[in-house]
Amino acid sequence: EILRSDWSSDVCSSDLKIREYLRSFATHHKLPLKEDAAGNILISKAATPGMENHKTLVLQSHMDMVCEKNSDTIHDFDKDPIQTYIDGEWVKAKGTTLGADNGIGMAAELAVLASDDLKHGPVECLFTVDEETGLTGAFALEEGFFTGKTLLNLDSEDEAEIFIGCAGGIDTTAKFSYELEPAPKERFYFKVEVKNLKGGHSGGDIHEGRGNANKILARFFYKTFLRMDMDLCEIDGGNLRNAIPREAWAIAAIPQKFKEELRAEMNIFIADMENEFASIEPDMKITLTSVDTPKHVIGGATGINLFCALQGCPHGVITMSHDMPGLVETSTNLASVKMVGDEIIVTTSQRSSIESAKYDIANTVESIFTLAAAWVTHGDGYPGWKPNMNSEIMKTAVKTYEDLYGITPAIKAIHAGLECGLFLKKYPGLDMISFGPTMRGVHSPDEKLNIPAVEKFWKHLVAILENA
Repeated sequence: EILRSDWSSDVCSSDLKIREYLRSFATHHKLPLKEDAAGNILISKAATPGMENHKTLVLQSHMDMVCEKNSDTIHDFDKDPIQTYIDGEWVKAKGTTLGADNGIGMAAELAVLASDDLKHGPVECLFTVDEETGLTGAFALEEGFFTGKTLLNLDSEDEAEIFIGCAGGIDTTAKFSYELEPAPKERFYFKVEVKNLKGGHSGGDIHEGRGNANKILARFFYKTFLRMDMDLCEIDGGNLRNAIPREAWAIAAIPQKFKEELRAEMNIFIADMENEFASIEPDMKITLTSVDTPKHVIGGATGINLFCALQGCPHGVITMSHDMPGLVETSTNLASVKMVGDEIIVTTSQRSSIESAKYDIANTVESIFTLAAAWVTHGDGYPGWKPNMNSEIMKTAVKTYEDLYGITPAIKAIHAGLECGLFLKKYPGLDMISFGPTMRGVHSPDEKLNIPAVEKFWKHLVAILENA
């Protein structure tokens, strides 16, 4: 039933279209709807007969998705439908992200709102905007927008696991100004590409040690830049702050006399990378190809400053939690390198379940780019969500899961950022859990949703509604 939500096949990054659908949905089902200035929407449903005295439950998910595609996939996320297909027990998309994060949460809420045979107390379904691009909706949510004191966040990715805490995060952005100079004619111009990496979620997948295309690209150029009198022409890598970059490329130039030495260096480099990432990145591809002479090169010391900073910038797990075994405590993601106007903009994101550690790693990243003559700024950041082992809704979720499936679900905190921390800041005392069906490859074109897990997730949600 959840998989039949008809909006998910024709919208993607545009919150406007989803909000329009939600308004139409509420009107069709004669349900009260309210919308705030940021675009967050709340649709309410009265309790079923005999359940009026049960507590009000807030079900929450976000409208947006990470729009990533393979370089050889032609797709306009604002216009083209996601091409879904079933592979065994998984729902996948052809060459793009699937949007199960957080489309499946929205679909579950809509199924609850549309149902006429479920038992539940008063329900408020909250749909927030722009979670993936900075938690905008959660930041802007007004106090009193919803009335429930218990919230079910439907934005987790592991069935049989209940999350009661998450990391906080902050973005750090570095900008390198540059001037263009005419490209010298008597030089060897070439393009280096790193592609076919797994990528993934910079919170949920960071502990796996997957390759970072920006780091790999920078590693090669840092090693050869000064020694071969290199000029940087163009560079591009990664896309979103919360996705581990899968692809990166750069165009550069060297004197003709270094041409063969460069190719030899690349052969050695490829062999080294294939050896280092053999088990985690079996499909990785690194290439060096000659290109036509461009019109310009980037002048001055910008190129070497950039590659020194990218080489030195940390990426990956910084520390593991001492309180919850197996939980990443602090990490950082070297997310994207983009040329915009007359600047090269490097975007990074830091996460930690400890506020002071979050700012410490952000300052570490800042210091490296500051030494490389970049202009560095930080985003506002967002708070973490401290676990509450005495949570009543957690106890209800555990018992209902045990009753359904005969096993005790794992109680965990997650290194990824959830909107729950911001909700708790505005609604002190809010009792919350986060749960959802199993997904893999989130924030990458490898994203997939496990069909049997969706059925178990749905039955668990229905049981919580009946028993909370």
